Amino acid sequence: MEFSGDDELYSGSSLDLGRLYTIGSNVDVYYNPNKRARITAPFIFDCKQDQKSSIEVLPDECLFEIFRRLPSAKERTSCACVSKKWLMLMSSICKAEIERSTSSSDDVQMISFDEDQDIEGDGYLTRCLEGKKATDVRLAAIAVGTSGRGGLGKLSIRGSNDVRGVTNYGVSAIANGCPYLRSLSLWNVPSIGDEGLSHIAKGCHLLEKLDLCLSSSITNKGLIAIAEGCPNLTTLNIESCSKIGNEGLQAIARFCPKLQSIYIKDCPLVGDHGLSSLLSSASELSRVKLQALNITDFSLAVIGHYGKAITNLVLCGLKNVTERGFWVMGVAQGLQKLVSFSVTSCRGVTDTSVEAMGRGCTNLKQMCIRKCCFVSDSGLIAFTKASGSLESLQLEECNRVTQSGIIGALSNIKTKLKSLTLVKCMGIKDIDVEVSIVSGCESLRSLSIQNCPGFGSASMAIVGKLCPQIQNVDLTGLYGITDAGLLPLLENCSAGLINVNLTGCWNLTDNIISALARLHGGTLESLNLDGCWKLTDASLLAIAHNCLLLNDLDMSKCAISDAGIAVLSGARQLSLQVLSLSGCSEVSSKSLPFLTKLGETLLGLNLQGCNSIGSSTIELLMENLWRCDILA
Repeated sequence: MEFSGDDELYSGSSLDLGRLYTIGSNVDVYYNPNKRARITAPFIFDCKQDQKSSIEVLPDECLFEIFRRLPSAKERTSCACVSKKWLMLMSSICKAEIERSTSSSDDVQMISFDEDQDIEGDGYLTRCLEGKKATDVRLAAIAVGTSGRGGLGKLSIRGSNDVRGVTNYGVSAIANGCPYLRSLSLWNVPSIGDEGLSHIAKGCHLLEKLDLCLSSSITNKGLIAIAEGCPNLTTLNIESCSKIGNEGLQAIARFCPKLQSIYIKDCPLVGDHGLSSLLSSASELSRVKLQALNITDFSLAVIGHYGKAITNLVLCGLKNVTERGFWVMGVAQGLQKLVSFSVTSCRGVTDTSVEAMGRGCTNLKQMCIRKCCFVSDSGLIAFTKASGSLESLQLEECNRVTQSGIIGALSNIKTKLKSLTLVKCMGIKDIDVEVSIVSGCESLRSLSIQNCPGFGSASMAIVGKLCPQIQNVDLTGLYGITDAGLLPLLENCSAGLINVNLTGCWNLTDNIISALARLHGGTLESLNLDGCWKLTDASLLAIAHNCLLLNDLDMSKCAISDAGIAVLSGARQLSLQVLSLSGCSEVSSKSLPFLTKLGETLLGLNLQGCNSIGSSTIELLMENLWRCDILA
């Protein structure tokens, strides 16, 4: 249950927790005006400043004993609505301190443990506080209000109120009232420190996930407390925590044997000692992400030797790791279960280390290499030759990789590879190659080549002949592609294209779109032609006549007009769900009846930048197409 409302205590009431700050000095009791008053004495608004009601005369110790003997969560919630003082006092009562025993008196009988069903729970409720809503009073209300509804299972605090933000006191209220808490996320809350985490460790022993980001007041002491008090911890995320280092990670290694996932980013005090202790002790660790850390080859060697359960590994910005570290990680033969590996901006990734990782990770299926400038064609070909199980390969800003490397890689993994993605690889240039001497890749289903300006018509023709089973094509930003270059791909795709993205391919004309519609109209479901400014109404005519299954069409910034929209609306077989005409200046208010007809099936319509469509037309469309989300 996702919830971020103001009222945790009375669902549907007009209670404003912000008013609890001012309640008490002027009014003895606060109550919901929609509820029947439970007292007979009149409210007194004009009181002397030193005059107190009889209930206020009682010390906190007496009120504490009264509150903990209330028979159910409903009564405790009602009392918490009286004033801020009562709310805070109620939130300080731990679950273990609530009286559940039967009274010895014959006249007054407390509810028994078995009957108090609303006290027990398994922690399935979710609460997220952001910005101004993140206050101690809010947390206290959550702690008290959720106790009768199964207990709070997940709490996320992002940012804090500048005036009266979340502090260790508010976290202690959660620790007291939410023993079933499974997940805690603290993002940019500098006022919460070791004391708050210590309260969580003492009260929430079932905690499984801890997420700390920009927590400048939390040190090793707080993390050690979590390690000692929360042995069920399975997920630990630490980002930009300048005071957490090796000692905290070593404590996690000693006391949290169930740890399965770690993400550590930009923590300057984290080094080889803490990380190696964690990696070598957590036998169930399956997901590891390390980014911008001061670790060396030693940590990667530990991963290679002890990471026998790791299935997902992400390494990013490890400036002190050399080629030897990645090479040892591969040849150690410990990553036999690794399925997905992503490496970004690591100078140690070279042709030699990439080949070693290919040989050592025998079950690797997904490989992503980003911004690794020392990987060339020879390394890529050697890696794909060694990786017999690879199904997905992504290269981004690997500028030493050329067309020859791509063709060689496709030939090596011709029976397994299903997806190939190239992004901003500037080393790829158009070179004519005799395709007959190269074996094809029959298994490839998805091809994505984005913003590689050197990838032109000759390269596209080669890929089209090598990969005849492609069904999903993304050629974003390939302005060098022409009709002649794309046509071989369309003619050789025997399986039928399903999703085609030609965003920014502004050299394409109506002729190739007509060929696309004619050859693949029976299978095409999504077509993006954003920025293909040479396309006219003739393309819409071909789409309308041939595309039977198309449900998503983007014609943004194309040279289409009202006549093309009219043709599109007249296609009986079309059932478009999403249509984008953003920046189509020749589409005017005259298209109102055609857009209305298309709107019978549309769920989304983008008319941003259509300056020839008046505001009155937009209003009519919004009124008639009430089921459709219209951007204008």
